[in-house]
Amino acid sequence: MPRSVRSLHEVRTALTARGQFFETTAVDVDGVHFTSWKNGPSNLVEILLHSREYASREFIVHEGQRLTYREHFDVAATMARRLVEHGVEPGDRVAIAARNLPQGVATWWGALGAGAVVAPLNAWWTSEELAYGLNDSGAKVLVLDEERLARLRKQFNNIKHLRHIVVISDDPAHPADLGKPHDVISLWGYREFLGDVAPDVTLPVVAIDPDDDATIFYTAGTTAKPKGAVATHRNSVVSVMSFTFANECRNLAAGVGDGAPREISLLNIPLFHVTGALAGLVATTAAGGTLVTMRHFDAGRALALIERERVTTVGGVPTIVQQLLAHPDFKKHDLSSVRYVSYGGAPVPEDLPARISSALPRALASNGYGLTETSALVAQISGDEYLAHPASCGTPVPVCEVAIVPESFDGREPTPEVRCATDEAGELWVKGPNVVRGYWHKPQATSQSFSQGWVRTGDIARVDAEGLVYIVDRSKDMIIHRGENVYPSVVEAELTQHPAVAECAVIGLPHGEDGEEVIAVVVLREEGLASVPQLADFLRPRVATFEMPSRFYVRPFALPRNAQLKVLKRELREALSHEAF
Repeated sequence: MPRSVRSLHEVRTALTARGQFFETTAVDVDGVHFTSWKNGPSNLVEILLHSREYASREFIVHEGQRLTYREHFDVAATMARRLVEHGVEPGDRVAIAARNLPQGVATWWGALGAGAVVAPLNAWWTSEELAYGLNDSGAKVLVLDEERLARLRKQFNNIKHLRHIVVISDDPAHPADLGKPHDVISLWGYREFLGDVAPDVTLPVVAIDPDDDATIFYTAGTTAKPKGAVATHRNSVVSVMSFTFANECRNLAAGVGDGAPREISLLNIPLFHVTGALAGLVATTAAGGTLVTMRHFDAGRALALIERERVTTVGGVPTIVQQLLAHPDFKKHDLSSVRYVSYGGAPVPEDLPARISSALPRALASNGYGLTETSALVAQISGDEYLAHPASCGTPVPVCEVAIVPESFDGREPTPEVRCATDEAGELWVKGPNVVRGYWHKPQATSQSFSQGWVRTGDIARVDAEGLVYIVDRSKDMIIHRGENVYPSVVEAELTQHPAVAECAVIGLPHGEDGEEVIAVVVLREEGLASVPQLADFLRPRVATFEMPSRFYVRPFALPRNAQLKVLKRELREALSHEAF
């Protein structure tokens, strides 16, 4: 693939010029002024309607199932009508708890087409957590797979608002096993609920305002009970436009332009995650690309799928990319179709873009930054710029404003006089029409995190003289040791340079007058490759004295991670408090 022929600044200026598709404009939402995209859809349903133009193109490939855009639209529109027939009204919540299945995708779009709010629930939650999500969202209908049905059944009597459960069969050739009926909640097989799909089916006529609620995505819940971030249609379509803009910048800066291949994406991020839903599902639907999904991620099977389906785009989170590159069968597969390797959502080893460039010379690597609360994308970096600045997550898209303020700042808006200087670390605030309107039924939490169109991200960051953003750490993971701020990602980045270290996590534990003790949890590539003294000797000259862990724990198995593959440091803290390693 050709490398950069135009600077990113030149490309961005050209794309956002007056009269161009990515021209920006001023908007006012409830008295708050934003910069937004001038063009594009006004709501998500317009994207679904537009997808009919791709008709016979393949939309979803999943474990032997193949669905064209026309077939998908017909199923989604039929689902929208069935939901309305079963009492779903505009603003009602429809929950989905399943793997990345074609039926779940059609339900996602069908619920929006009915004017409902989609509440994707974490498919890996326990039965109690699923019941919490259903009660918190007040969902009237739940679509799930058989595995989630078995998990949830014992909670049926504790669920308040749910009236219908629609079950997707694990085997598409056979009806779902519904088990014992319930007195209040109606149980349906997916095919039974959907009924006949007419070839000329249309969506119900529903008026949708850009500022109507569209989705409730629950935060990962690594430190507290999950909160539902409520995104409007405006939030979502702005984010999809931002993804499209970032990808266009990536291509033009690399000299690809109109020669870019139609994207065939291996979707590894769950659709209950905002990046999987918006960057994966919605952006692909808007662009007429193909989604290739798997029952669960396995690096070896993923490599075979990439080769078989001629996948152009892989990624998700850095861990997935690293697993693919490190797999022993990597060189046995024809991966020449891969043009883009995109990821974000977790700290990235600085050598990763160079490793990608070496292993996949035709591919462009991209790293991005965003949150559930920002409807995913805030900033992105790719290509040669990323190779030159591997520690950065990029420049904010034109509709996002960022501000770095001292961590002690408790004001309502980061005015210019309180902001940190260039390259000075502080808490990152983000403003834009992509920032969600708040947390579902949690006014106190909303007021603590959102103000005047801004969201306090909780991330510690800095911005350099070129406007590139660097994430230093999560503020909630920051360790205060003897009055000094210790950022775990700094220590982790150095420790992972040891050739024997497969992965590591640095956490803090209460320790008397010291405040917190710095602890390193390490997983070795092979048992016995390095001792604790060797790890300490390697790290000591690389970090400040106050950053040096006082204890190292060598863990014999992988670090605990959530469905987005982020390390669950809470679990590590709990395990260490009981010496349960």
